[in-house]
Amino acid sequence: MSTFDDRERAYEAKFAHDADLRFKAEARRNRLLGEWAAEKLGKTGDEARAYAMSVVTSDFEEPGEEDVFRKVEADLAGHADAAEIRAQMSRLMDEARRQVADES
Repeated sequence: MSTFDDRERAYEAKFAHDADLRFKAEARRNRLLGEWAAEKLGKTGDEARAYAMSVVTSDFEEPGEEDVFRKVEADLAGHADAAEIRAQMSRLMDEARRQVADES
């Protein structure tokens, strides 16, 4: 086993770990965004949890976060504008990264 092989395996493991953390943070951000939007819509309890999960699953429509943004923007029409939603997404991504890092 060469040093190069060891370094390559370590790099691949770090890449996989980072990708896993990124996925978890994005899913957490989407759940938090769903909870925020549910509150704006006056949803509580099981209805709020179900809505938050619908935001999480909307992220599987296409790569990136635009599918999530479009869903929340359409649902919050009259309750929040695009700038407020994008700002919340950014703030919640920072929060989600912190939460995921604290769990690791």
